Amino acid sequence: MANAQVILKEKIEGLGAEADVVKVRAGYARNFLIPQGKAYEASRSNLRHVEALKAARARREAEELAGFQEIAAKISKLKPKFTLSTGQGGKAFGSVTNMDIHKELEKSGIVIDRHAIELDKPVKKSGKTEVSIRLHPEVITTLTISVDAGDTAKGSEGSED
Repeated sequence: MANAQVILKEKIEGLGAEADVVKVRAGYARNFLIPQGKAYEASRSNLRHVEALKAARARREAEELAGFQEIAAKISKLKPKFTLSTGQGGKAFGSVTNMDIHKELEKSGIVIDRHAIELDKPVKKSGKTEVSIRLHPEVITTLTISVDAGDTAKGSEGSED
């Protein structure tokens, strides 16, 4: 099995970040990474440019971190409220899920990946719940949501024919 060393030009999930020198299969490098402009061949002359790529990577990562910290500050100030309908005996119908929280954040003008919302299981109880949001490996914020129970479920009577 032939391997090749390449220098990545950009972050590739599961492989590395820009300016990383990685070993990959020769065919993957020759047929995909290099033609797509995602990597350079790791020759002596190209290895000299790694320092410039590392400096660009450090600048980009610092900008991303600052941006995520700004978003985290906005998220921590929000206090979204959700209402669940309840039936007889106070049992809640439905729940508050990652998608509901994501939609509420988008209404507030905050666009994040919905997978960043770390909710173990849907919220089915009324009250306040803290939800952890991982925007970046170094930036984790907490969002406090309020869940209120509504009066009654709609359409619970006379639905059988």
